[in-house]
Amino acid sequence: MKKLLLLHTGGTLGMTGRRPDALKPGSFFRTVQERVPELTKLADLEFEVFSNLDSCEMQPELWSKLATRVAQRISKFDGVVITHGTDTLSETACALSFMLPGLNKPVVLTGAQRPLGEIRTDARLNLIDAVTSALHGPREVTVCFDSHLYRGNRVRKVSIAEYDAFDSPNHPVLGVLGVDAKFQRGLAGKGLRLMEQVDPRVFLLRIFPGLDPQIPLSILPHVRGLVVEAYGAGNFPSSDELGRSLTSVFERARQLDVPVVVVSQAPRNGVDLSLYESGNRARRSGAISGGDMTVSAAVVKLMHGLANHRGNALRKYLERSVAGERS
Repeated sequence: MKKLLLLHTGGTLGMTGRRPDALKPGSFFRTVQERVPELTKLADLEFEVFSNLDSCEMQPELWSKLATRVAQRISKFDGVVITHGTDTLSETACALSFMLPGLNKPVVLTGAQRPLGEIRTDARLNLIDAVTSALHGPREVTVCFDSHLYRGNRVRKVSIAEYDAFDSPNHPVLGVLGVDAKFQRGLAGKGLRLMEQVDPRVFLLRIFPGLDPQIPLSILPHVRGLVVEAYGAGNFPSSDELGRSLTSVFERARQLDVPVVVVSQAPRNGVDLSLYESGNRARRSGAISGGDMTVSAAVVKLMHGLANHRGNALRKYLERSVAGERS
């Protein structure tokens, strides 16, 4: 039998307690053995508790420690399954995809909308599917949820109360686990390296009507990177008539040497800063198109890039596809 490492970080899947009571982290592995004994028929599993947190407490420093732990242990296994809360699962998946370049074994993240101990839980099938994906799926960082396997840095959480909690708007699924489990080839690195450093001094600015430019201008001196979630193909107010032009934000960022990555509020397709005048103004000020990256991917990639690259090398890193995160 193939050998897999099952790393538990926390989240609803491993929690105890029933609604409307607050969910709390519980004794996860005992519950797994009781509720999903079939897992031991699929693979030789080794369990390890990395943390036992609600995923809203997952921070960049923990991404680095998790990536380091995976890098330290993966050589002894055929793949890794990571159980994680759904709220920040997409950010952790993005971080691991950037921190583990050259990965040549499956690392599959999964979670659940209901705790494993509940009768109508989705955790049981998600665990079985995640283990199956780690045994037979593509050798990259992925997210397995509701019988679908997604590229880890392409997903976003779209639902709080339904079991199909994630989607991948700009990239096809890498696997469908129905009556049969069918997988795409995916990525496969030639040799794992660990690049766990990350700089969290990044701010996410969502454009909205009425935004006072003085607010982001006041923030810029305190950050090392800025992600702008713009309208459409990368648009933002640029008329000075009402004093709400955001052009000065991009110009000031260039003066302060703060890289700016522009992504779209629209989930499908991507940014093209050459299409409209405001986008062209941003581009002339040095803004970087985030293409069709998700907001999570852009934020995490900028954090990772700031810690590992400088100057033009950073720009090139942000503009190219590192782990399949952009087309």
